[in-house]
Amino acid sequence: MNTERPVKKCSESRVVRTNRIFPNDLNNNNTLFGGTILSLIDISASISVARHTRKAAVTASMDSVDFINAASLDDSICAETFISGVGNSSVEVFCKVIAENLMTGERRLCATAFTTFTCFNEDGSPALVPLIEPETEEEKYIHAGYPARRKKRLEDRELSLEIQRNISMDIPWVTKRP
Repeated sequence: MNTERPVKKCSESRVVRTNRIFPNDLNNNNTLFGGTILSLIDISASISVARHTRKAAVTASMDSVDFINAASLDDSICAETFISGVGNSSVEVFCKVIAENLMTGERRLCATAFTTFTCFNEDGSPALVPLIEPETEEEKYIHAGYPARRKKRLEDRELSLEIQRNISMDIPWVTKRP
């Protein structure tokens, strides 16, 4: 029985998704809602994970999201995602979001993000995911930082668990009486 993990190239997981920005996508500053960008990142990243693993997966965390430049009504917004690192059943996805002014062609980096997904077999058990092989200079650069990001993510998970243990589950609109 072959127990060796398959290796896939980053390009096999690449997703490019472009949306036009409409008036209902804007906030009170007439720039694109951050939540719309987050949704685009999550959807695109989930497709990258599916292409890489061909397994069921759920978003475990949005580890890092940096909003760099605003996007507005004259822009389209393009998310590009690819697998940037893998654990055993976890997959890290890198995403860059580029805004393009549709009148001038000017392109600017709108946001970058790293998300982590957990993958499952059909029976619900953790799935062993394929390894990743970067090819381009950008992929190699992003992939090289994976061990440090994973280490930080695991440290942050411990802090998050401590916070979760101390969060009240009381109904917030019910006045507490002494």
